Amino acid sequence: MRLRHKPWAGEKLGQYPQYAIADPETHKGNWAEVFGNPNPIHIEVGTGKGQFVTEMARANPDINYIGIELYDSVIITALDRLIEAELPNVKLLNVNAKDLKEYFEKGDVDRVYLNFSDPWPKNRHEKRRLTYKDFLKLYEEILVDEGEIHFKTDNQGLFEYSLQSFSHYGLLLTYLSLDLHKSEFEGNIMTEYEEKFSAKGQRIYRCEVKYRS
Repeated sequence: MRLRHKPWAGEKLGQYPQYAIADPETHKGNWAEVFGNPNPIHIEVGTGKGQFVTEMARANPDINYIGIELYDSVIITALDRLIEAELPNVKLLNVNAKDLKEYFEKGDVDRVYLNFSDPWPKNRHEKRRLTYKDFLKLYEEILVDEGEIHFKTDNQGLFEYSLQSFSHYGLLLTYLSLDLHKSEFEGNIMTEYEEKFSAKGQRIYRCEVKYRS
């Protein structure tokens, strides 16, 4: 994906501190204060333009959501969605996912969503995949005991790799669909990529896994 540079994006993010958290490291262990309630926190790693996290927050007002996105030129669209929606239970972090431990401590997060992550198909790039063992360890270090990962992709190769990675790490598979939109799964909220791929007739793969206590 080629990103169009938006030099004003960082400045705009700074203008909406109620949505875009500029100093997330200062809230480590105290996210209930940021949201003003002790509700469960679900994070989406690689939130992109924010459609999924926004609509999840709208559908589940008793859950707090945090969208994490590295590129400010992308997350700015998610910010625009939140400004329009005026949802109090969503925050955005313009940070690198590899630094999650800087912003969350053990038990801060109840669930991690990974939606249509970059497949990094070349073997030499394996460590960049968000379902690589190092990332699985990172999620474990911020999740509650028996915390969950919900994973969706259109990429069969990445899905097969991820299932193996989850299994090798010792995660418990609790849900599996090899064709989500033809399954009986209810309450699916689509990302922008999901809408695009499914409109072309591509399969959407989905699974849920849980860490063992």
